[in-house]
Amino acid sequence: MCSVFGAGKRVSFFDFDWKGQIWNFMFVFGAMIGGFIAINWLSTDVPMGLSESTINNLEGYGITSWQDGMVPVEFFNWSNVFTLQGFIIMALGGFFIGFGSRYSGGCTSGHAISGLANLQMPSLVAVIGFFIGGLFMTWFILPYLLNM
Repeated sequence: MCSVFGAGKRVSFFDFDWKGQIWNFMFVFGAMIGGFIAINWLSTDVPMGLSESTINNLEGYGITSWQDGMVPVEFFNWSNVFTLQGFIIMALGGFFIGFGSRYSGGCTSGHAISGLANLQMPSLVAVIGFFIGGLFMTWFILPYLLNM
């Protein structure tokens, strides 16, 4: 979207032929349609199956809405977007995911499934980095954010 709206004129990172990549827009459009179909026609009222220790950890952080939907509403709601915690989790987290996918040349599943299946060393390095980043986020950053 940044390239479409002209960011490539100021930042070389976004300067590429986006018209040759129009399939990306179709992919995003399909993902939105798929999400709509999943929420409206394929969802169920049965809560997620979580382990007892996970439930205890969530309740220790004051998260009790995990059984009401796909995401905990304590964090993912419109009023929380404008708090520091909400900004860090949603906006900054989304930026890091998007930037990291572009910088690493693919997403986590692309590297882990396709890259490792093709025995590509850069994909192995990327997957190890994703795993280390996930562990760091889970054990150090997320508990701090949940206690804010």
